[in-house]
Amino acid sequence: MANHDYEQSVLKWRQEVDNNLRRENGWLALAGLFWLRKGLNLIGSDPESDIRLPQRAPARLGSFDFDGNNVMLNVEASLPVEVNGVATTSALLDADQEDVPSFITFSDMRMVVVRRSKGVGIRVWDNARDARRSFPTRQWYPVREELRVPATYTRYETPKIVKMPDILGAILDEPMQGYVSFELGGKQHMLMVEELPDHRLFVQFMDLTNNRDTYPSGRYHYTDAHEHGSVFVDFNKAYSPPCAFTEFATCTFPPQENHLDVAVEAGEIFPGDHS
Repeated sequence: MANHDYEQSVLKWRQEVDNNLRRENGWLALAGLFWLRKGLNLIGSDPESDIRLPQRAPARLGSFDFDGNNVMLNVEASLPVEVNGVATTSALLDADQEDVPSFITFSDMRMVVVRRSKGVGIRVWDNARDARRSFPTRQWYPVREELRVPATYTRYETPKIVKMPDILGAILDEPMQGYVSFELGGKQHMLMVEELPDHRLFVQFMDLTNNRDTYPSGRYHYTDAHEHGSVFVDFNKAYSPPCAFTEFATCTFPPQENHLDVAVEAGEIFPGDHS
């Protein structure tokens, strides 16, 4: 049984991540992901639009002009449209991977350019979506303090490139800054990790609960900042990737090196299709 204070801290964290899922412009507010073709891409609620907006939006909001690299927004409707808080009728847009993405907002909707393995697209949020309120509460294993595992972080001299699949069917070359090593189930294990600037570690892993109790393609976990290589991998805070909640996410999944041969019965449970 978990220490009461520790258990309460995990339960509080779980409530926070559930709230975050439902927040404005969160994953449950996503309403579409549309891939651009070269030339003019029409935006609006008209069924013939290339970027289809909810019915309450103008039939023709405007267009995205895509030259194969750059995306230009042109607004035609009288509805006020802002890019990063500034009213505009025309703007050259920065994608979501840039330091300052160009977020397009109008009414209670938002759009942004995304660059992914499949191409360049437009992600749409609709903050009036009922799913923000009606989506089932996230489900979790009981808290088990023994699955907050002490680990050692070892940084590579140079980042190691690994093959990571994504939801779009591509295999991406992604850098890993190091790995964590720990004991679980009486065996030694290793997981490759991404080290963030604040020294937290981002872990993507698979284990023997996938396709049984947990999301089929693996789970995510952020550790606290490591201290001179000492860190805890807290599997009670392992959670499902965004693709578990929306078809409009573009998740990556664990590399082959991060497939654990043990059942990690801690963290988030995936009950299946919520649709």
